[in-house]
Amino acid sequence: MDIENMQAFVSVAELRSLTEAAKKLNHLQSNMTAKMKKLEAHYGTALFFRKPRGMDLTPAGETLYAQFKQILLLWQDTEMKMRPQEEKLRIGTMQSIVAGEITRALTKLYELYPQVSVTLKMGTTMEMERLILDGGLDIAFVTGYSTNPYIHYQKICREELVLVGKGLHEGSDLKQVLQGASIIILSDSCLYLTQLEKLYQDMQLTHGEVIEVGVFDTMVEFALMGMGITLMSKKLARQFKVASYLPTPPTFGYMDKYLITRPNHEMTAIEHEFIEINNTI
Repeated sequence: MDIENMQAFVSVAELRSLTEAAKKLNHLQSNMTAKMKKLEAHYGTALFFRKPRGMDLTPAGETLYAQFKQILLLWQDTEMKMRPQEEKLRIGTMQSIVAGEITRALTKLYELYPQVSVTLKMGTTMEMERLILDGGLDIAFVTGYSTNPYIHYQKICREELVLVGKGLHEGSDLKQVLQGASIIILSDSCLYLTQLEKLYQDMQLTHGEVIEVGVFDTMVEFALMGMGITLMSKKLARQFKVASYLPTPPTFGYMDKYLITRPNHEMTAIEHEFIEINNTI
């Protein structure tokens, strides 16, 4: 019995699907089916109950799964000890995130691992997803959630959103602030723009020109100069020393931040360390 067959069986058992297991391990479904039949022939018993929607383990399959799982965990531990991982980190993020905690987390990581090789790319959530799927990145931090079945989303936190602009403060009249104001954003695919447009629609207001700047620092500067308004997390507003801002209505006042990876990506020690540092900043 080889490691590849064990991995195939464990994947089918955990995903309860030959199709999903084949995708995870980059196998043809016909090959995956043949592997399961070979295992059942080897042990002389049925390992799965086949159903119209998925597969469940038989009692014999449950026993084999527990054994194979222990063997694979020991094998992975052996690989880690015998083949020290290269100290590299390939991450992606959005500009609204890299402007804050990502930068400080990377600084801390370099202090702990001076030899670490870091690849950092920035873009929209859609661009981060594409780079993850193409293999250009291993992990990325994004805001908002998509339904792409080939991307694994792990929610990290929920951030409070505020409106920033010249003279805006907690007592400002929201309708007066929004009506006819220009909107300053990083890009036309920015989720903050989507959130703002929903707010305008809900309040039955119209906005002025949409100004795309591409650089987070410039977006903040333009808003504070009076060129328009922008939306950002309260945490970032404070980091950029914005003296005052206007909270948004609760329905539009929050955005979730996620860590995304390929579904079959196994986190390295460096990645775990970086995520832990980022979560504590």
